[in-house]
Amino acid sequence: MSNEQILKTSKLTKSFGNLIAVNHVNLEIYKEEVVGLIGPNGAGKTTFFNLITGLEIPDEGQVVFKGTDITAIPPHKICQLGMSRTFQVARSFTEMSVEEVIRVGAYNRKKEKEVQEKVDWVIKFFELEDIRNYKCSDLGLASLRKVEVARATATEPDLLLLDEVGAGLTSTELFRLMSEIKRLNQETKITICVVEHVMQMVMGLCERIFVLDAGELIAKGVPSEISNNQRVIEAYLGRRGYSESSSAS
Repeated sequence: MSNEQILKTSKLTKSFGNLIAVNHVNLEIYKEEVVGLIGPNGAGKTTFFNLITGLEIPDEGQVVFKGTDITAIPPHKICQLGMSRTFQVARSFTEMSVEEVIRVGAYNRKKEKEVQEKVDWVIKFFELEDIRNYKCSDLGLASLRKVEVARATATEPDLLLLDEVGAGLTSTELFRLMSEIKRLNQETKITICVVEHVMQMVMGLCERIFVLDAGELIAKGVPSEISNNQRVIEAYLGRRGYSESSSAS
């Protein structure tokens, strides 16, 4: 992990009517680290991702990415700056092939003559050669998750945001995906932030973890600190698998 910040949010706030989804969240992510963002349903995790990627405009606060204020910048500009994300439900590319989906990502920072080389590299890295011509609608959940991560990786992000990519996977599938994400971070130095309910993935991947509850950042620290934090246990882990996280740590 570098000592240089890649992302910083200050007093980031977003409300929907009377519901405060994200409430004055101050958070910092450093270059090359893998961090986790956890919390119960409705904690504000996806809204936070939407705010930092430009899909939502905050009511208050600031988002700084690589030293640039991106608070009011549209999503495609943020992606071009080097921040990319996956989505919980990837519906837009179901009628496209695996290679075509990854190609869409590669156009973010590559010129036409460089795109194929990037596509081939990503397909090889994620071991997708055997299904590169398959239509995404014909793939199983594990393959779809991998293709979504591969598409986001093809944009050449400096910061990659993964939104519940472990959901619904078997233990074997989860282990394989975790290994690929860990290798991606180690070999490319891409900074990774994981939003996840699967505690095995969070505790096994992340160097630091942030915890949201009812829109507020209630804790941050290394996995051992988080798993033993009483407020976190009460707000999240105690209801969603504290025993699983303890056995995985």
